[in-house]
Amino acid sequence: MHHKVEMPNGLTILAEEIRHLRSVALGVWVDVGSRYEEDDERGISHFIEHMMFKGTLKRTAKDIAEALDAVGGQLNAFTTKEYTCYFARVLDEHFDLALDLLGDMLFNSRLEGPDVDRERNVILEEIKMYEDTPDELVHDLFTATLWEGHHLGQPIIGSVDTVQNLSRDDLANFHGLHYRPGGMVVAVAGNVDHQVAVEKIKARFAGEGRARERRMGPPAAQNGIMCRAKDTEQVHLCVGVPGYALSDERIYAVQVINTILGGGISSRLFQEIREKRGLVYSVYSYHSSYHDTGVFGIYAGLGKDNVGQAMELVMQEIGEIQKGAVAEEELVRARDQLKGNLYLSLENVNTRMSRLGKSQLYLGTVQSPEELVERVAAVTRDDIVRLALDLFRPERFALASIGPWQDQGEWRTVLGRLAP
Repeated sequence: MHHKVEMPNGLTILAEEIRHLRSVALGVWVDVGSRYEEDDERGISHFIEHMMFKGTLKRTAKDIAEALDAVGGQLNAFTTKEYTCYFARVLDEHFDLALDLLGDMLFNSRLEGPDVDRERNVILEEIKMYEDTPDELVHDLFTATLWEGHHLGQPIIGSVDTVQNLSRDDLANFHGLHYRPGGMVVAVAGNVDHQVAVEKIKARFAGEGRARERRMGPPAAQNGIMCRAKDTEQVHLCVGVPGYALSDERIYAVQVINTILGGGISSRLFQEIREKRGLVYSVYSYHSSYHDTGVFGIYAGLGKDNVGQAMELVMQEIGEIQKGAVAEEELVRARDQLKGNLYLSLENVNTRMSRLGKSQLYLGTVQSPEELVERVAAVTRDDIVRLALDLFRPERFALASIGPWQDQGEWRTVLGRLAP
């Protein structure tokens, strides 16, 4: 059971006691990501995430790096399209240290010019590394194609041009605007008394409320194709359609469809395309949700001579689901797989903390594991058919590829065979 406290300054605190553990996970979820950046700010949320580790008024970058390492703890962060998360995992006896460290990083960072310039070079190298990882980059190309012209379609990391042009003042102004307790959720899970944890968090995050919100409307999906020629051994291919927000009631049926189609090694795509025919090394599907939309994607890495056949098989499996060709045992297996994945993940204290923080940001509440399992168990074959027909309409698909394949006509031919 978790406990929730909402502060007058807008801060939300969630705490879950797990007394049989020796560890505590603490996360600070800042309600800003790449979606809310202006065109000339692209990459600034990710840049600031890096800078939070580069020194505060009382700690050097080395002090930050050593603080939790010295007690066997973990400290990390990540930036997404709609939020930035900073988190730590420590033994219960070091909760105060983790809280003080995170608070110090978020509110007292120096953001000094030389550190900014040095970290800028690090991020530019990260962009180069990303460009050399086509199986990851293709997903950014896909969303850029699906949501052309919208900020959700832009890469979180930014571009070489925008990162080079961001100044120390740009970072400081953006940080001052968004890094306020009123735009944050603090989540803690583990062996900690929730009342004690809440009081300590309240004291450390007692600053000002949110300055202003940046909210943008949902993107309009584009039925586009983007093929980037690259001298690689494989074609990295990503196709898909707009999905659903995390708050959408259809999300449970989408999860079941994803599990059946490409959510694991027993899924249809993996079994048909890799195991039976050996056309790919990697093939999978996924669904990602945002505040007001989502994306359902299918990825495959394969030789260019196998692209046409693999795409035919992808559309064939989607068509079968649309026709209701889902056996009861397959439906039961998908439900049980989702149930098992959920409960096994909850044995990790970081996952429990993350579930609290993300649910609060997106839903304003936290659903119990039992409720989630119950909602998934209620998904029927009729729900799946109805949703698959709505989700996988030919005019909703976008495609992106990296590698030695650019036959757009082949893709349009395959897509044309999907039921309207």
